[in-house]
Amino acid sequence: MQIFHIRYRNAQGALMRILNAVSRRGLDLTSVHAEYAGHDHAATLMLEVSHKQMGQLFREWHSIVDVIDVRSNGVLREHEEAVWAPHPPASVAEQSARAARA
Repeated sequence: MQIFHIRYRNAQGALMRILNAVSRRGLDLTSVHAEYAGHDHAATLMLEVSHKQMGQLFREWHSIVDVIDVRSNGVLREHEEAVWAPHPPASVAEQSARAARA
């Protein structure tokens, strides 16, 4: 499992081109997180890829004009679920906060 950190300019279609490189290879998007990061934007993708696919993705992402930087690091399997666990809905968090105040 690999985590890819991609910094890009928020031009029209930049994020879609980044995601299209993944979907064109038929890879499962385990997790995607995109956010504003200073003057730029950042996308974090978690993918199960081979070494060859990783090279192809790096090459394609670097060829996108609006992509500024691409980095990658691996994920340890036992920590994978805790790090990428979904957050509870806001209503659940509010209910538990109300219960704590009571």
